[in-house]
Amino acid sequence: MVIKVLLIIAITLLLIASIGGISLIKETKFNVVWIMVVIALLSLAGLAVLRYILSVRIVSEVHSPGLALASTWLTLAVSVCLCIGVYYARKLVMYIDRINFQKQLTNKRILSTVLRTEEKERIRFSKELHDGLGPLLSSAKMSLSVIDKSNLSESDVEILRGTTQVIEEAVRSLREISNNLSPHVLNEFGLGRGISNFVTKIATINKVGIDYKSGIGSRRFDTDIEVILYRVVCELVGNSLRHSGCTRIGIALNATSDTLTIEYNDNGHGFRPEATYSGMGLSNISSRIGSLNGSFELESAPGQGMKALISVKFK
Repeated sequence: MVIKVLLIIAITLLLIASIGGISLIKETKFNVVWIMVVIALLSLAGLAVLRYILSVRIVSEVHSPGLALASTWLTLAVSVCLCIGVYYARKLVMYIDRINFQKQLTNKRILSTVLRTEEKERIRFSKELHDGLGPLLSSAKMSLSVIDKSNLSESDVEILRGTTQVIEEAVRSLREISNNLSPHVLNEFGLGRGISNFVTKIATINKVGIDYKSGIGSRRFDTDIEVILYRVVCELVGNSLRHSGCTRIGIALNATSDTLTIEYNDNGHGFRPEATYSGMGLSNISSRIGSLNGSFELESAPGQGMKALISVKFK
């Protein structure tokens, strides 16, 4: 009777340990070693059940009941040790998961801080260019325009005209650089208008058709979301123009009640994402989207163009 009770307790503990081990298979990312441990636990539980079924017969055949009782106690001890081991293994896995989660959260916070600091520096540099260097160039242009050309030789007039044109080109370049650093349309009117203004400008200076569709109207979102997604779209378009040899680009911007999505595609040469992920700045794009707790899915193959889907939750 004692042997039967001990075997029932051992079987119960082994089943508990097996269930705990099975629940950790996913947490250990289907590690082969842990799967073998679980199989061993289940095998031990099966042997314990078989031992219970045959306990009466074993006791009757073995002329030393003390030996049978000792082996039963040993089975129970092993069961207790295994159950305790699985319990602490579960605590260890959960602790490691918490540490990894905290590490990922810290990395996201650091990246978010870096991106915010970078954007602040862009804005500051843009204002310094616009408010500092811009007026100086405009003043130089005005000074040249009031020079009396009647007393100048034809060569001097040509030099003056060329200098004026150079200053005008410098002013235009300065405005473009300032706008690229901190797009005023994005800041004033939001993501939809900012991307629209960007693709219109790109389409006029490149022989590529850009089909842009926006379903968000004039909706505004968090500044971090608007700035990062704007930069991501600029990076994707730049990659397509530099590397893909595409003739068409498609961009679709939409929003539901809590999710902002961007569908991007081009008809370029395509590539193997795993081979060129870092070389084309795609890892940087993924990191930026990750700082928003969003997702970045990429599909491409040689000769099949490229497709990307970006999803970001917003409050």
